Amino acid sequence: MRNILVTSALPYANGSIHLGHMVEEIQTDIWVRVQKLLGHNCLYICADDTHGTAIMLSAAKNSESPETLIKRMQEEHTKDFQDFQISFDNYYTTHSAENKELAEYIFLKAKEKNLIYKKEIEQFYCEACGIFLPDRLIKGTCPKCKTPEQYGDNCEACSFTYNPQDLIEPYCVECKNKPILKKSTHYFFSISGSSEEIKAWLATDPVRPEIKNKLAEWFTEGLKDWDISRDAPYFGFKIPGEEEKYFYVWLDAPVGYMASTLNWCKGDKALFDQIWGKNSNYEIFHFIGKDILYFHTLFWPGMLKAADFKLPQKIFVHGFLTVNGQKMSKSRGTFITARTYLNLLNPELLRYYYAAKLTSSIDDLDLNLEDFVYKINSELINKFINIASRLSKVIEKNFASQLSTLEPEGEKLLNEAKLAIPGIIKFYEELEYAKATKEIMRIAETANKYINDFAPWEAVKTNPELAQAICTTGINFLKIVSGLLKPIVPVTIAKIEDLLQINPIDFNNITEPVLNQQIKQYTHLLERIELAKVKELVG
Repeated sequence: MRNILVTSALPYANGSIHLGHMVEEIQTDIWVRVQKLLGHNCLYICADDTHGTAIMLSAAKNSESPETLIKRMQEEHTKDFQDFQISFDNYYTTHSAENKELAEYIFLKAKEKNLIYKKEIEQFYCEACGIFLPDRLIKGTCPKCKTPEQYGDNCEACSFTYNPQDLIEPYCVECKNKPILKKSTHYFFSISGSSEEIKAWLATDPVRPEIKNKLAEWFTEGLKDWDISRDAPYFGFKIPGEEEKYFYVWLDAPVGYMASTLNWCKGDKALFDQIWGKNSNYEIFHFIGKDILYFHTLFWPGMLKAADFKLPQKIFVHGFLTVNGQKMSKSRGTFITARTYLNLLNPELLRYYYAAKLTSSIDDLDLNLEDFVYKINSELINKFINIASRLSKVIEKNFASQLSTLEPEGEKLLNEAKLAIPGIIKFYEELEYAKATKEIMRIAETANKYINDFAPWEAVKTNPELAQAICTTGINFLKIVSGLLKPIVPVTIAKIEDLLQINPIDFNNITEPVLNQQIKQYTHLLERIELAKVKELVG
């Protein structure tokens, strides 16, 4: 049994969860469920990212305190994730005593190792708003690829990382005015001083080759030391010994993984050390989007190493979500919140669609609405649910819902299907969900062909015993397909487990046959979807 800690990136408490967020949460949740179905001890941790100037300004606009805003947003985020069946073991907040304690500890340990220093710098300051502008409140044209409307830290188009001052024609996101440069003394974390240790960690292959190549470019260009402080007014944690300086939100945000773990441990430092201590036997896996690669592959391991904590085993990186081939946009109506979706459609349909499209690459995932309808109806309904609905009705009508034994020809096909299970689980573990769903549907196709060829509804007229065995064999196909789909559509599979009157399926009991027992009367599981309904997502 492996001990595993899994995190997904912390959603910012300045807005609602949208379908772009759900790519990561669903990808992570499926992987976590796979580990648990294999019998591993897998802990899934996350939290709201709650600090920064943007939170402070949003709260002021709403005439509420930042604390009220982040509490309200956490309640909203938690409900959205619950309704999408995201199975966090702990969902917390970065605005916590645990996070303050750990952020200060890491800062002071880094300071002891001479990795923290002060330097006077020039920063963008908005005279109209009366604040120094954080990266997220500055936009301009990327200095490298010349893509407009990029934020002040990195370009979403080419992934180039830069200082805000490098932006072409910068402006304040809040008031659209051009900011001025103003001097201030800031704290810096010496990434350059940690470069050899970070290189040693990268040599353990925590990221895929294409990501490693990108990191090699950054090392070649020279790592930039990291500005970890912000000036008042600011919503966050004060730097120890300072009154007007705060930790930059990106310092305490990843520490939120650890703080949420400590909260889950109920303050038990010994248990926390078993997970995050440098000699821990836990494997740590982070799931992130490609836009925050720099923070998680350079800054974060540098911080962990400075404070003698365990470094992540793997960092899994995914691309962005597009809708009908275009970037999500409020003006085009393709910026879809999680709640908008939940008010219209079953969340498990999106879980399946994402899974059917997700790979281990950082390519963007496209939510094509027509393809969504086709894939759900042709695969999830016609190939999978169809097995349950057709056979259950025949068994109920002709055999008082009683199963018998396996039919010999079908049993051979069933044994062939079982051989595919280890490969499908491997696809899951390697984040090749599209390949996994393809193989699962191939088993479902075999089951449907078998049922069609042997036609128990006809066989029952001349050989009831054979018809009952055909149905029983088909039900055993259903159990295998259900078990393999369980990480993706857990609620639907729970209904099938209830229908079949069996214990919860896991990857250790998935091939145990269901024989000579009664099943329940069939009740509706999932229904086909219509394009007109789906198009309501985009207005």
